[in-house]
Amino acid sequence: MRLLPLLVPLIVACNASPRASALPERDAQLHFTDSLTGTEHTAQKRTLAERYGLSLVTGFDPYYQRERRFFAVPMARVLTDAFPGVDLARANLVLRARDGYAVPMVGARLLDGTAWLALADAEHVGSWDVIGPRRADPAPFYLVWSGPDRADLERFPRPWALERIEHTRFEVLYSHTVPTSGSREAQHGYELFRVACIACHAVNREGGRIGPELNVPQSIVEYRPREQIRAYIRDPLTFRYGAMPAHPELTEADLDALLAYFDDMRSHKFDPERAK
Repeated sequence: MRLLPLLVPLIVACNASPRASALPERDAQLHFTDSLTGTEHTAQKRTLAERYGLSLVTGFDPYYQRERRFFAVPMARVLTDAFPGVDLARANLVLRARDGYAVPMVGARLLDGTAWLALADAEHVGSWDVIGPRRADPAPFYLVWSGPDRADLERFPRPWALERIEHTRFEVLYSHTVPTSGSREAQHGYELFRVACIACHAVNREGGRIGPELNVPQSIVEYRPREQIRAYIRDPLTFRYGAMPAHPELTEADLDALLAYFDDMRSHKFDPERAK
């Protein structure tokens, strides 16, 4: 489910929505599962619309390859109510579609007000426009984003036909990224990596594919000077133009912790590609 990047920022207009009763599949349900507590509940589309109100989200959609309009509710509010008591900024979520497509994502990425849960196609009353040559139906729920800096589908995926959002444990999803030395500094670096880096970078082939793999076949600390790594993480555009954002918020202790994590993982390599 990946095509060209977002070309035009989405525009959000409030108070331009239909009544909840006019939504297609208004009784469609979105399931919320907390695998850590063994709890689950569902919410009907009509209930979500009535509870949060609908906003008109307009902009270029990379799957339709043209400007589209959707009636949507803010994902941050949906998740906050769906998982009470959970530290969502650090939570590991999996967005699951009915066709089996699953998107793991750190909760913080969905909380800044740019993620929207589309409930209806504003241009097709009572139905949804199909996507692509396979005529995929995005109903009943579709994740969309607003903002010009949400162009990368790898970092800001748009799964359609959503049926479940799951809160799970990161260590289960990416078991080969977990440090084993017991070092507090390496553990802190691991926490930073899973929150800020995993969407783009992989360790032991687990994680994102936008940036380089950081541990196999060689760890980044085996072929890059440590001070260069620190400087690149802090401000990559001083080295080269690319998609990696700057991280001015990281302290010197944070950078030390990331390097400690890379050092730890250097001794625990797992490369499924070479094992074949």
